[in-house]
Amino acid sequence: MGITDDAIEVRAQGWRRLAALHGLIEAELERRLQASHRLSVVEYTVLDALSRQDGWHMRMRQLARAAALSSSATTRLVTRLEDRGLLTRILCADDRRGIYTELTPAGQELLHRARPTHDQALAESLEEATRTPELADLVAFIQT
Repeated sequence: MGITDDAIEVRAQGWRRLAALHGLIEAELERRLQASHRLSVVEYTVLDALSRQDGWHMRMRQLARAAALSSSATTRLVTRLEDRGLLTRILCADDRRGIYTELTPAGQELLHRARPTHDQALAESLEEATRTPELADLVAFIQT
């Protein structure tokens, strides 16, 4: 095994550690958000992304990037959230082809109630990860 092979293995190990940490956190967030608010992690991510925008709306393409979803998955997710009254779609005044997704008052309220659950689950997941030797330094890096 040469130097190049060693470098590849180091990167692969780093990637596996990052994936393990992500999986641990996402599983706990999913469990808590579903149990307390009937929200999935990706639904929470969409509501949160919209809440952080000036005017509380985004183009569908921007929302897909924020949620790390394909365009078709984003459309299905937006439809589900729209059916629940948590967001709405509006046509862009400047470009009739553009569609904005906007948080409704019900979506704002649900996000307001869910945010403490999310934040606590995230903090506790990171704390749990510090007790796993392979993840402890990664968590320390994230929290700096």
